[in-house]
Amino acid sequence: MTADHAQDRMLAVRNPATGAVLDHVHDHSAEQAAAMVDAAAAGFRTWRGTTPRQRSEVLMAAFHGMREQAQRLRDLIVAENGKSQADAAAEVSYAAEFFRWYAEEAVRSPGDYTEAPAGGVRNVVTRHPVGVAVLITPWNFPAAMATRKIGPALAAGCAVLLKPASETPLTAFAIAEILTEAGVPEGVVQVAASSSASRVVTAWLADDRVRKLSFTGSTGVGRRLLAQCADRVVNTSMELGGNAPFIVTSGADIDAAVDGAMLAKFRNGGQACTAANRFYIHQDVLGEFTEKFGARIAQLRVGDPASGADIGPMITEQAAQEIRGLIRRATEQGAVIAAQAVLPEGANSAFLTPTLLTGVPLDAEILSEEIFGPVAPVVAWTDLDAVIELANAAEVGLSAYVYAGKLQTAMKIAERLEAGMVGVNRGIVSDPSAPFGGVKQAGIGREGGSFGMEEFTEVQYLSVDWS
Repeated sequence: MTADHAQDRMLAVRNPATGAVLDHVHDHSAEQAAAMVDAAAAGFRTWRGTTPRQRSEVLMAAFHGMREQAQRLRDLIVAENGKSQADAAAEVSYAAEFFRWYAEEAVRSPGDYTEAPAGGVRNVVTRHPVGVAVLITPWNFPAAMATRKIGPALAAGCAVLLKPASETPLTAFAIAEILTEAGVPEGVVQVAASSSASRVVTAWLADDRVRKLSFTGSTGVGRRLLAQCADRVVNTSMELGGNAPFIVTSGADIDAAVDGAMLAKFRNGGQACTAANRFYIHQDVLGEFTEKFGARIAQLRVGDPASGADIGPMITEQAAQEIRGLIRRATEQGAVIAAQAVLPEGANSAFLTPTLLTGVPLDAEILSEEIFGPVAPVVAWTDLDAVIELANAAEVGLSAYVYAGKLQTAMKIAERLEAGMVGVNRGIVSDPSAPFGGVKQAGIGREGGSFGMEEFTEVQYLSVDWS
């Protein structure tokens, strides 16, 4: 888990809540990135030769290492990402679970052995590691997005090159250290921080020894990476944008729905690809829901997460400014600010007021854009078919949420939604044991569960003469 530090170009990592510089890391050049593939290829030859049990034990040691260093990792995430202490602690726990899950999956490599229908031949199907894998992770979950990719890749026998977001590289380097201490050989996991993701990733993808790309980020960047990968037909997995609908029926438990809405919308300050972005509330319960939801929003404590706030800053001042623009344009179209939290005095412009919008017109920009912040636009509905059509109108289908009094009703709605994941009477959908991913332009492939490890393998079929 080395990085070439021959050049002294450095990248400053800042605390978004205060603007203070936390640390400097090496800003990798294209040449340094290309050299990392040599180490990865050598590491892959070593790692793929280990037994599934050996890989399992290393991953389990990494799980325990993360648990032991949970406080340190939490504080790193709070400092460089700006999320609340509670959210950061939950992320560390969630991230560690991917190492435990794939430690257990590593010894369950699937295969098949059958007799050919015509007889005389046995079909043997096995899976092998795909090779050196490039992993690109975002800033919003700097620990969990890394382990969700590293865990299955290592379990399958791959070597990885990790490019974390330039805003949050410190967590990635800390996880790499834990993996080294757990016994991962040199070259098998390498991390490159860079002010230019394209500079590093282009150098990696140009090398024939790189056979896999796993990317989490925006749909626009995903399209460009797909075009790059097409040149060498590189195996790709992508988790892209989301615009999750949150549907509440007239028979729903409103208190439970509000609890779920708070989790689905305000976890990580709304900076999550699975965050609820569009709230479709049945007219019969609209008043009760918005009153209770608004009261909860107004109680949110906004401020420096190091001081125990519920909602920290957006990742950058520019991100906050873009969301303010969405709110302004929505109100110009007729939406009403029904509730807001209070910003602390002296807060920098990266802080954004959690906001509830009601009376949002159907053509409002805020309903078609991924908000990625603590803003909840509400739309009333009366016709189920019509609201499902609205929910499915987005070009992405990552996650969705349904609250209904009868489970049968909720399930019927969920099955009609064009989303890879649906929270049924639940405000969160992520679990290490389950497949994470979307449909339409929300991505390709799945992470988590047994599916996640399959993404880092290739199938080989042996036709054995049995005559």
